[in-house]
Amino acid sequence: MRKFWALFTARNMEFYRDRAALSWAFIFPLLIIVGCALVFSKPDQTLIRLGLLGEAQSYNDLAIAQQNYTDITEYSARERALEQIAHHQIDLLVSRENDGLRYWVNPESSPGLAAQQLLRALDGDKALHEEQLTGQAVRYVDWVMPGVLAMNMMFASLFGIGYVIVRYRQNGVLKRFQATPVSALQFIVAQVASRLMIVVVVNGLIFVGCDYFLNLLMLGDYSLLLLIALAGALSLLSLGLVIASRTASEELAGGLLNTLTWPMMFFSEIWFSLENAPGWIQSMANVMPLTHVVKAARAVMIEGAGFAAIAHHLLALLITTLLCLLLAARLFRWQRE
Repeated sequence: MRKFWALFTARNMEFYRDRAALSWAFIFPLLIIVGCALVFSKPDQTLIRLGLLGEAQSYNDLAIAQQNYTDITEYSARERALEQIAHHQIDLLVSRENDGLRYWVNPESSPGLAAQQLLRALDGDKALHEEQLTGQAVRYVDWVMPGVLAMNMMFASLFGIGYVIVRYRQNGVLKRFQATPVSALQFIVAQVASRLMIVVVVNGLIFVGCDYFLNLLMLGDYSLLLLIALAGALSLLSLGLVIASRTASEELAGGLLNTLTWPMMFFSEIWFSLENAPGWIQSMANVMPLTHVVKAARAVMIEGAGFAAIAHHLLALLITTLLCLLLAARLFRWQRE
């Protein structure tokens, strides 16, 4: 245990003394959040965001759905669609039923009321039945915050552990460790534990600071958010270990890590939803651990989801962690080949 604590403390001191890396870990995500809050502070009022329960083809006679300024989202689950209405994420929800068309609107949403008037003007000849739902509006900064924190976690985890171990191997530090009583398992666990603590603490401080300045929406349990952060960081750290386990060049490590991070940045729903994306893109995104971190955190923060609702995301992160750790242990080498 003393060997583990010695390695753990040494890695923490190394990170703390690198003032550039320490400062950037805090400044970069804050700049992104502030920039997004400024750019997207004014809501888009040029489109009618219309939700349809079922396939859009079954609403060919609905005039409002045929307008070129109407953005349509199909929903198969009514509960999910009603949440979108309550949180102002769509303006109007329409369902075809036996007695005509039933629609839901949030009376606290100005675009929703405008969409309701347009529906009555264009489709007033049909049997329309109104339902109302209320709820707190979800701003873009509320929606994007889980993704920004997860992105910061991804970079801090992958590059934090990947580059360090590769640099140790390139500089001969790992070769010296091999001559000590320290085992490969002790070394890897100490590196993961150190980086895990840094990633979770830094992201926690960023979250607290942004919540203070931006008054973020938080409907769920903070302990669940912490559990997601721990599971997500562990899965990303284990993924970084696979890259670092045998790579001897920092240039190669950088290329491999960028190959991992860029697809996750675009397809893990950090900046935009893939709800209307083709099925194969959604399937590809669900293979990425960052997708499960973002979806789970977003469900807790803006939907108030409980443990049962995010259990499948946590299971996916746990499986990723175990598989990557086993692969990293299998591939790990102390010296350059």
